[in-house]
Amino acid sequence: QVQLLESGGGLVQPGGSLRLSCVASGSIFSIDAMGWYRQAPGKQRELVARITNGGSSDYADSVKGRFTISGDNAKNTVSLQMNSLIPEDTAVYYCKADNLKERRWFAGLDYWGQGTQVTVSS
Repeated sequence: QVQLLESGGGLVQPGGSLRLSCVASGSIFSIDAMGWYRQAPGKQRELVARITNGGSSDYADSVKGRFTISGDNAKNTVSLQMNSLIPEDTAVYYCKADNLKERRWFAGLDYWGQGTQVTVSS
């Protein structure tokens, strides 16, 4: 059974840094892309950053220059280095795997992690 497990959330002061990590475990043949999304109270879930298995990445405008996404295809992991955090970054952060295939001939599915809380506050 495929699972995505996130780690690294917590409480940090404005201007501080956090690093989120996510590992996809289980029977995995391929993953097209992995990314991080976030959802603040009363708001819709939004893309933060995403990286493809070819190494292409994209970011939300609000985090460009502050956050960096990286991935390891062999280990099925993705990380998000978050610097210069601001209170507006406070949210539950979710890891997502796009079009994950458990076998070559299986249809791909999207998987989500359970989420990790990031709180930026003094």
